[in-house]
Amino acid sequence: MNDFKKYLRRVLIIALIIYVCYLLQTSVFSKYPLAGVTPNVLICVVSTYGFMKGRRYGIVIGFFTGLLLDIYSGVIFGIYALLYMYIGFLNGMFKKQFFGDDLRLPMILIGTSDFIYGVASYLVLFALRSQNDFSFYIMNIILPEVVYTLVVSIFVYYGILHINNWIEKFEKKGSDRIGNY
Repeated sequence: MNDFKKYLRRVLIIALIIYVCYLLQTSVFSKYPLAGVTPNVLICVVSTYGFMKGRRYGIVIGFFTGLLLDIYSGVIFGIYALLYMYIGFLNGMFKKQFFGDDLRLPMILIGTSDFIYGVASYLVLFALRSQNDFSFYIMNIILPEVVYTLVVSIFVYYGILHINNWIEKFEKKGSDRIGNY
């Protein structure tokens, strides 16, 4: 029963992080676009949990994050869930190279993930409708969004890292207390 409580606590905290980041992305940052784009905060969450916790976490968190986007703003239902799920899986492949204090790998992975997201969004949402100006889209939307996302992701990454370390310390302290009885 104790393991279930730990698992449930972790799931609720991750769900809260996803929800808060969704609200930030859709309300706060959409009010203050830079160069006509807003940062993709949810990509930061999926990528961070993917390479911090592994492929399973990346897939599950990516799926539910994408499903949240599909429910509230999806054009083709399920496309964001599938895309975020793959992004979480790809980031989860780098779990063994993850070191908490090193910022290089997270920034590279988050930037690459946002770039992949932008190209896939273009292919699904615009190229299928015969809007074929890819060079305009990449220079005016994808690359500025990647830069803005990278700036915001520094804060999101450290926030998630701090919360994850706090959860693990809390769980370890609880298991040490139980082992003493």
